[in-house]
Amino acid sequence: MEEWVPAIIYNMKYLSLWVWLFIFPISSFAQKANIMNTDTTQETEIRNVIEQYYSKGIYEGNTELLKDIFHKDALLFGDVKGVPYYKTAAQYIEGVGSRLSPEKSGKAFKATIISIDVINTIATAKLNVKMYDFNYYNFITFHKIDGKWLIVNKTLTDVEL
Repeated sequence: MEEWVPAIIYNMKYLSLWVWLFIFPISSFAQKANIMNTDTTQETEIRNVIEQYYSKGIYEGNTELLKDIFHKDALLFGDVKGVPYYKTAAQYIEGVGSRLSPEKSGKAFKATIISIDVINTIATAKLNVKMYDFNYYNFITFHKIDGKWLIVNKTLTDVEL
């Protein structure tokens, strides 16, 4: 009778391990889902900022639209065709205003929102912007200041098509 007791204890340890492995990931996911609960009204506001100001401003070369949504101290970092890129918001907006806009060039322009995440007064958006010979991926950080969503940071990279 004593020979099978260690076998039962041994099997109970493995059973407990399997139960823990299956239950722990499910409970962890539920916790993450609660933390990242997105307010759809805020997400809609950010989507509007991206579509009606950011994308439209880039497409038309409309610097006034961009000035409305970029925080004055926002910074832009990334790489374009493998070359490091850094600009202040003012430098970026000036560059958009001084180049031939996609609208006036007649070239294709497509900005796609991949995702938006909002927590309280901060948010991030991931975009894919195709214009000229570029295939940009942007990560844009927003902060809601005085009731208005402003871009406080933008990182970007150009990916070959």
